[in-house]
Amino acid sequence: MIPIIQIENGDIPIQRGYAVSMVIKSFKGRRDVEVHLFRPEWNEADEGEIKWDNIFGAPATLDAIPDPKKDRKIVLEAFTKDERDQVIDYLKEHYSSRLESIFSTPMEFPVPAGLPPLSSITEGKDIGLIKFEKVPHFDLPFALRGLYNLGAHRPLVETREGDDN
Repeated sequence: MIPIIQIENGDIPIQRGYAVSMVIKSFKGRRDVEVHLFRPEWNEADEGEIKWDNIFGAPATLDAIPDPKKDRKIVLEAFTKDERDQVIDYLKEHYSSRLESIFSTPMEFPVPAGLPPLSSITEGKDIGLIKFEKVPHFDLPFALRGLYNLGAHRPLVETREGDDN
C-alpha cells in the first residue's frame, strides 16, 4: 500500500487551494521521480467564483514580475478538496504499484506573486508533462497533468565516472 500524506493544516481562504504531487518509483530511467499534478484548464466560472483580494503577496524573488493573469493561473491549476480526493483515488486505483507515495497539502497563502504557472513551463530534455487525460482509462471530470524534471533524480542504473559504457 502506498503512503498517502494529506496535510490539513488550518483553513485556506478559497476552495481551490490544494496541491498534489506523487513520487513514481521508476520513470524514464530515473528513480523516485517527483511529479507535480495540476489542472491545465478550467472554466471561466471557476475564476469568477474566487475572491482575489489578499490571495497574492510579495513577489517570490527580487526579479519576479507580478502579472495578475499569470498569478491567477497558479491558483486555478490547484485542486479543490473534492478534486484532490478524486485525484488521489484515481492514482491509487490505476498506479498504486508504480508509486512510492502521494502527497497533498494546502497551498500557503498569500501566494507569492510572479511565480510561473505549471502549465506555462516548457517541456525540454529533462522537463516533461504526463497528460493523464490521454490515457484510455482516465475517468476524472477534469483534465489532469503532471510536471516532472528528470534532471533532479538519480538514474536507475548508477554509472561510474569515466566509464565508456
